[in-house]
Amino acid sequence: METGLCSGCEVRDIALCSTLSEPDRAALKAISHHRHFEKGAVVMWAGDEAVSCGTLVSGLLELSASARDGRKQIFGLLYPSDFVGQPDAGLMPFSVTALTDCRLCLYPRAAFESVLDNHIAMERMLLRRTMAALDSARSRMLLLSRGTAAEKLAGFLLEMADRIGEPQASHIVIDLPLSRGQIADLLGLTIETVSRQMTHFRAAGHIELPGGRALIIRNRTALSACTIDAA
Repeated sequence: METGLCSGCEVRDIALCSTLSEPDRAALKAISHHRHFEKGAVVMWAGDEAVSCGTLVSGLLELSASARDGRKQIFGLLYPSDFVGQPDAGLMPFSVTALTDCRLCLYPRAAFESVLDNHIAMERMLLRRTMAALDSARSRMLLLSRGTAAEKLAGFLLEMADRIGEPQASHIVIDLPLSRGQIADLLGLTIETVSRQMTHFRAAGHIELPGGRALIIRNRTALSACTIDAA
């Protein structure tokens, strides 16, 4: 466990704490600690008391819940700068698991709530992010209920491009953190369908698949035309 490292934080200018002045950021740093989680580690369990919250500094997290038959359903992802946890919540409504090696800046929930009470700008930013996450969840529900396999996969790849892609001169490089099985689970598809759609996008020149989990978006405009919003 490490104390807060604000000066070298990769997301300090876009995370929730970016709304704070330096003295106020120092006050938040005083209650923070950094923790590393290896790929596959559970950060927070559904049903456990929500004792901490914080910011994802690096890596990727999945949000999941268990169905009645015991199957795990992935229903969301968290990216660097996203807020993790549930302030003002008694129990965690979902599990949070590291999809890759992750680093989080965590705060005890009660102490964070006290800081939040005294910083209106940060409280408003948290509310805006919560509403944005709600809008994203609604869009995902629409996509899962009405979208075709091509629309679902195209939307997923574009989200990856926006959040973790590395822009190059004429393309965007993504190191996919999810297996095709995990992508299928997230999108409500089969692995075979995901593979067929990947092959279709590659044949159309939208993407390249150099090997492993590497993926290159060659034609973002064409890929965007495959999404449900363009229908």
